Parts: sequence; structure tokens; C-alpha cells
Amino acid sequence: MWRRFTSLPLFFSHLQQVRRADELKICQAFCTEIVKPPVEGESNSRRSIPFVAFVLGGPGSGKGTQCLKIAETFGFDHIGAGDLLRKEMHSDSENGAMIQKLMKEGSIAPSEVTVKLIKKAIESAENRKFLIDGFPRSEENRIGAEPNFVLFFDCPEEVMVKRVLNRNEGRVDDNEHTVKERLKVYKAITLPVANHYAKKGKLYKVDGTGTQEEIFERVRPIFASLRLST
Repeated sequence: MWRRFTSLPLFFSHLQQVRRADELKICQAFCTEIVKPPVEGESNSRRSIPFVAFVLGGPGSGKGTQCLKIAETFGFDHIGAGDLLRKEMHSDSENGAMIQKLMKEGSIAPSEVTVKLIKKAIESAENRKFLIDGFPRSEENRIGAEPNFVLFFDCPEEVMVKRVLNRNEGRVDDNEHTVKERLKVYKAITLPVANHYAKKGKLYKVDGTGTQEEIFERVRPIFASLRLST
């Protein structure tokens, strides 16, 4: 479902920034709206409210590759939920072994773990425009979070499987058995999330077949139509 917005609604009630004179806290989660040019007398906290797009699609749909192109072309920070989880998996944190086990099974990490990692990435960034790649992956993830819009890469299952098995990135979950389990989870849990945003008129659906350049030419007009301050 393609939609063009006349105005982009308030983002994240799930990440709310609280500024004080000598501290910056990130509360339960994200709160944002479309970024506007600074207005004289406007508070610093108001100016720093981020603009966020969720990016969804199955494993091998090309969303990560396209996020890199969007980030480079339009000045967004790319935050990959899967990348954050893989980094956490290889750390000495208490969640590392649990994340590795879930990834091998093709399962989804607990919502609180993923949200915590995303919050930390946003808090540490200077940019206020974000692509959250691979989030939310479930209805549980979605609770309390409202993006400015959602980009969804639609791709046939056979294409996604072929891409995953051919990318040779050494990921623990890049094997035929795991990718098929991930696709089952995607269809059962993540697709309903995309449908939720489609019903709200927030979903941009993009054909994820073809070359990287062909897909990006379908994505480019969506972001070119946005007028965001840096």
C-alpha cells in the first residue's frame, strides 16, 4: 500500500527524552515527531526530537543494503536491530549466549533487550534522523512505539532465501535451516506488524526484487519528498 503524507504524525511515545541542567536521561523509550527548523526561543530539547523511520522486510529482502544507501544519500543514521544483537552476542554481556541461541533457532530476541540496545544507539548519536532497520519484529516490540512512517520491502520467499545463502557474511543465522525458520517467524509475527501500519496509513511498500540500484530508485522518491532539517 503506497501512501503520500500531507503531514507526518508524531513519532515515538516509546522514547521520551528528559533534559535537566546537568543530565540527559532516556526514559522508557522513544518520543519523536517530524524535525522542523529551529524557532527562536524554542528549547534545545524540543529541537532535538528525532525523526524515525522503521524499516521492515524478511531476511534477505535487501532492507539493510537499502538502509546504507538511504543513510548515505539523505543523511540518516542507520541502526540495525540485527547488527546490534550480533554485536551484543559477541560481547561479554549476560545476554550474549541467550542471543546466540535464539539466532541459531531463527527466533526473536526479547523485546526489552532489543529496545535497550536501540535506545542506547539513539542516545549516543549526534544525528536526529534515524532508520531503525529490522524493528519492530513483533507486536510486543510495537507496543508504545509510533514511527513517522514505515518502509516495507516486499520480496518473494525464494529470492530472499537465495540472497541469504549467497551473501557469505559468516552470520550464525545464514544457513538454509535457520533462514527457513526465520521466514516462518517473519510470516507469523512480523507481517502482522506491517499490516498494522498499513491500516494506519503509515506504510510505504517497496518492491524488493531486482538489483540494488533498481530497488533504490524505487526508494529514492519517498525520501526525496521529505523536507527535514539536519
